[in-house]
Amino acid sequence: MNPQSIQLLTQGLGLMGIGMGFVFSFLVIMIFSMGGMARIIKVLNELFPEEVKVVEKPGKRANVSEDEAIAVAIAVAKSRG
Repeated sequence: MNPQSIQLLTQGLGLMGIGMGFVFSFLVIMIFSMGGMARIIKVLNELFPEEVKVVEKPGKRANVSEDEAIAVAIAVAKSRG
């Protein structure tokens, strides 16, 4: 290898190290800032809680006729043997 290619390889490795360092430092800063924001949001949610609306789910049909109830009971009894 000639000295020029060694110099280019060294510069390339240096640039790669600098680029990876910037990306790594950005990710570390982002992780810590997201953790800090999560803590801030948790405190704000305790200070200013939102009202939670309770939504009732529609229940099962309550007005089942006697014929339907008898038919279901017979089907269950027959399936169990």
